[in-house]
Amino acid sequence: MTALCFGLSYLEFVIPLSPGVPGIKLGLANVCVTAALYLFGLPMAAGINFARMVLSWLIFGSFSGFLYSLAGGALSLAAMALNKRAGKCTPIGVSAAGGAVHNMGQLLVARLMTGTGAVVYYAPILLISGGAAGALCGAVAFKIISRLRHSAPEKILKKR
Repeated sequence: MTALCFGLSYLEFVIPLSPGVPGIKLGLANVCVTAALYLFGLPMAAGINFARMVLSWLIFGSFSGFLYSLAGGALSLAAMALNKRAGKCTPIGVSAAGGAVHNMGQLLVARLMTGTGAVVYYAPILLISGGAAGALCGAVAFKIISRLRHSAPEKILKKR
C-alpha cells in the first residue's frame, strides 16, 4: 500500500494539475490513506502516510515541501480518523474533510514560513478545492474498500 501511495504521489509530481492557484492538486495518495484507514486502522494508515511523505521528500522534494506535506498530512489524517470514528460519514465524506483540513495545515505552514497573514486569502478556494478533491479520492477509496472487504482474506483486514 505504501508503494502505491508513493506511486500516486510521484504521478502528481510528474503530471502537475495547475489551475492557477498555488497548492491545488488532486491528492491522489489520499485514496490509499483513506482505504488504509478503513481496511487496516489508524496506526497503519499513519505509517503509510508518513512513509510516503518521507520517500517523496527524499526522492523529489525539498525540506520545506516536506514540512508542508507533514503538517497537511497529519492534520488531514487526524480529521479523517475523528470523522470515521464519529460514524456519521462514508469514506467520501471522511476523505473530503481530510482534503479540506490538509490545505489548512499547509496554509498554517505557509503563514509561519512567509511571516505574513496574507496567505489566509487562499483559504476559501483551498477549502473548496480540498473538499472536492477529497470527495473524489474518497469515492475511489470507497470502491476499493468495498471490493477488498469482499475479496481479501479477513485475517489481513482490520476487524470492523
